[in-house]
Amino acid sequence: MKKISKHISYKEATHSEHAKTYNIANKPKAQDIENMETLAKEVFEPLREWVEHPIKVNSMFRSEKLNSGLGGSISSSHLTGNAVDITSMGGKTNLEMFHYIKDHLDFDQLIWEFGVEPRWLHVSFINKKDNRNQVLVTQKKGVYYTWSECKTC
Repeated sequence: MKKISKHISYKEATHSEHAKTYNIANKPKAQDIENMETLAKEVFEPLREWVEHPIKVNSMFRSEKLNSGLGGSISSSHLTGNAVDITSMGGKTNLEMFHYIKDHLDFDQLIWEFGVEPRWLHVSFINKKDNRNQVLVTQKKGVYYTWSECKTC
């Protein structure tokens, strides 16, 4: 089985129920796969080692058609394999993982996705030179989503 990293399979990195339901191709290009491998090496695997427990990959790579169908941003890092949405499966909470990433890892964006404690985390990685280490919180205002800098994190 093709692997993105020790703990992420290619199938897991490209899986989408939405894509399955609507028969949408979700096939990354070679550069997208390289980006996923770098993200996994720099963020996911160090986090997984610290958590000492599986972490659910909710979404990693998204084709343009899939991203559009999900209402994703046209500039989403998922389109290039530079982002992953994750959820704790035990060991540590989403909140604990959020703080570990923020305090110990290099990243482009870390987004607290909804709630008093995050329901899931979005984390992206470009490269060490271009990463912004930007920490954001998602909020829903009516039918729109907004992101603001996390001042209390």
